Amino acid sequence: MNPNALEQEFNKIYEQFADAIFRHCVFRVSDREKAKDLTQLAFVRLWDYMSQDKEIDNTRAFLYRIANNLIIDEYRKKKEISLDQMRDEEGFDIGFDTMHSIESRDEYEHAQALLEQLPDKYREALVMRHIDGLSVKDMASILHESENVISVRIHRAIEKLKTLSQNNGKHN
Repeated sequence: MNPNALEQEFNKIYEQFADAIFRHCVFRVSDREKAKDLTQLAFVRLWDYMSQDKEIDNTRAFLYRIANNLIIDEYRKKKEISLDQMRDEEGFDIGFDTMHSIESRDEYEHAQALLEQLPDKYREALVMRHIDGLSVKDMASILHESENVISVRIHRAIEKLKTLSQNNGKHN
């Protein structure tokens, strides 16, 4: 591919996926600045891959795989800012307006608190499916798992959330 066409293709991909990758990163690392860095790094890696004339079958899945690998690396060297600290910062509401099924901030915060109680693999599955809007097929490709494993994980995560929600309701 000639350099001009490559740049145009990259720009098109960036416009199409940058916001979604950023939301995914900020939701997973709970830090806007770190999410910006991870998003930028994901696109740098995509550019490097594209500039080597390597074939990408599913760009969306490929970008999420890159982002997830970067997030995993970040967790390994984690210096986490707590969710409560983030709530105090200006601009935390990134992605809140896109959560159409959650009608109030209190419900959002309650849902966030419940998600934090889930094991990582369940939380990741729910975020990718219901926040990022990825298909089970795309998730399977990103996570290197079978579609059946992903479907079961989503089902178990929802069941666990129901249990947590019922238990939290009893204590309120």
